[in-house]
Amino acid sequence: MVDHFINGYCRLIGYLMAAMLALMVVLVFGNVVMRYAFNSGFTLSEELSRWLFVWLTFLGAVVALREHGHLGTDMLVGSLGPRGKRLCMGLALGLMLYCLWLLFKGSYEQAMVNLSSTSAVMEVPMAWLYACGMVFSILGAPILLSDLWRLLAGQTDDEHLLLMQESEEGPHRGGGDGH
Repeated sequence: MVDHFINGYCRLIGYLMAAMLALMVVLVFGNVVMRYAFNSGFTLSEELSRWLFVWLTFLGAVVALREHGHLGTDMLVGSLGPRGKRLCMGLALGLMLYCLWLLFKGSYEQAMVNLSSTSAVMEVPMAWLYACGMVFSILGAPILLSDLWRLLAGQTDDEHLLLMQESEEGPHRGGGDGH
C-alpha cells in the first residue's frame, strides 16, 4: 500500500519534472531568439528558469532517492557480511532521516524569514524558492521510512542492502544491483 502510494507520487513528480524541463527549454530558447533576432528578451525568463531548475533538482532527488539512484561507493560496506551491511543500512537510513529533518527545519525557517521579501523580476515571495527543501523532506521521508521498515521487518534480502548505485564507469564490487 505504502509502496503503491510512493510509486504514484514519484510518477507524478516525473511528469511534473518533464513539464518543468519543457518550460525551461521554451523560456531559455525563446529568450535567446529574442535577444539575437530582436535585441530584446523576456525579463521573466532568467529568473523563472533558475527557480524551475532549483525545483527540478529537488524533485529529481526525490525520484533518485526512491530508485536508490544516488551515486556512492561501497568500498567499506561491500566488504562487510550481511549483519554489518544491515547495521550500516539502518544507520544510514537514520542519518538520512535526521538530515531530512534538518533540511525541512532550515528550509521552513528560511521560508518564514523570506515570506515578505519578493523576487526581483517576478515579485513572488522568496519563500516559494525555499519551500523546495520542505517539499523534498516531506516527499523523501516516506521513502526512507519505508526502506527502514522493510529492513527492520526482515524484508530486505542480502542482495538489496546498499542504498546507492556504483558509478557506471567502474566495476561493481557490492554483490547486488545497488537497489
